[in-house]
Amino acid sequence: MTWQGDVVALVGAFRSGEHSPVGEAEATLAAIEASDLNAFSFVDVEGVLERAATVDISLPLGGVPVGVKELHQVAGWPDTAASLLFAERYADHDLTMVSRLRAAGANLIGLTTASEFGGLNCSTTKLNGITRNPWDRAATPGGSSGGSAAAVAGGLVPIATGGDGGGSIRIPAGFCGLVGMKGTAGRIPRGPHTTIGPMTVVSGCLARSVRDAARWYDVCAGFDARDPYSLPAETEWEAGLGSTDLKGLRVAISPDLGSAVLADAVRSRVHEAGHALVEATGMQLVDVDVSMPSITWEWAIANQVGLVREVGDLWPGCEEQMTKSMAFGVRMGLERFNIEVAGRVEAARTEANRCMADLFDRVDVVICASNPDVAFPAEIESNTRVAGEKAPPGNNGALTIPANISGNPAVSVPAGVADGRPIGIQLMGRQHEDRMIMDLARAWELLEPWPLVAP
Repeated sequence: MTWQGDVVALVGAFRSGEHSPVGEAEATLAAIEASDLNAFSFVDVEGVLERAATVDISLPLGGVPVGVKELHQVAGWPDTAASLLFAERYADHDLTMVSRLRAAGANLIGLTTASEFGGLNCSTTKLNGITRNPWDRAATPGGSSGGSAAAVAGGLVPIATGGDGGGSIRIPAGFCGLVGMKGTAGRIPRGPHTTIGPMTVVSGCLARSVRDAARWYDVCAGFDARDPYSLPAETEWEAGLGSTDLKGLRVAISPDLGSAVLADAVRSRVHEAGHALVEATGMQLVDVDVSMPSITWEWAIANQVGLVREVGDLWPGCEEQMTKSMAFGVRMGLERFNIEVAGRVEAARTEANRCMADLFDRVDVVICASNPDVAFPAEIESNTRVAGEKAPPGNNGALTIPANISGNPAVSVPAGVADGRPIGIQLMGRQHEDRMIMDLARAWELLEPWPLVAP
């Protein structure tokens, strides 16, 4: 059986001799082989066993099995972008975050499934099929880091990489009962081939505990010149957990951020959890109007620039090989994006940044939902549109995209279940205040501990 605890405890078990990296690697491979979650699209069987036999367990992640989102590059592994279009493509380099994981002793297991080009909030593709939620096989684990979330919550690996350009860490974390930390933009560099625009994407992980997310920061965060907008390194993320004085911080509880349409059970739980956290920490509840401008359409159409570039000359002959939503996105990008739309996008981003800054002039923390509802059916390609039309009310983007646009740190943490599927609450702070957000998440974890894996 694989390790069902968190990463920090696993490393401790390796060092004490209670557990072995080889034994854990063998159990991980067996669990993936037996799993019905469809969480992995590629497994490096030989490499996993070789690394386990020679690993240095004194390293921060020495011997820890780690899943890698299939949109992240590992030299020599498939680099498919979760698309049939690139089913035969292989990576010739490591993502900067992957290089840092290797240096910290991580045993990279394989690639976890994602949505095609990272464009949807589910993980269903023509290349890999349907990835399922370990809490309920009829439900999606979310996206685009859905395979990572399913693998961690499903007990296959204790931690996995994620990327978040509009909620792709926090949405699956919320759907699968995990910790999903979207750091301040630039906290973890995205090199070595960093695409600057649209400046909404961050790298991170899907974790079982807050201390695991902090250790990930210790390993992966810090400046790299190939991502010129990455932030300087800071130390002792894990060692410093709990050092923030939360008492007196001003907090607004706004389950819907003023625009999302929430299920009653989610709204009720966010209110209940938020008030419990305020009372336990001594924070100050303030009554402010939280109203984020809708920027979902502008965010989506801007992302089609990169999509069109990646598809390139394969279009339009490749349309039938793509998921309907992503093919629609390419068409809309080609037909609708022009200099006028680019100006509209930048104007909307400017307004969204101003609104977020105004809000954090009045509060220190915002507590809202991670998702408008619990996980939707796995067979549905997506419960949002990609571009070209206004997204329907209640979409996930209304809750997660604002922090991507402005670069604020935000974390999703588990807050119980409804109809057997997890509910996540999202804690959001000012840019660069990642430590405070982690400490707030840790306070909630101590107040209401959650299952580290799905039942």
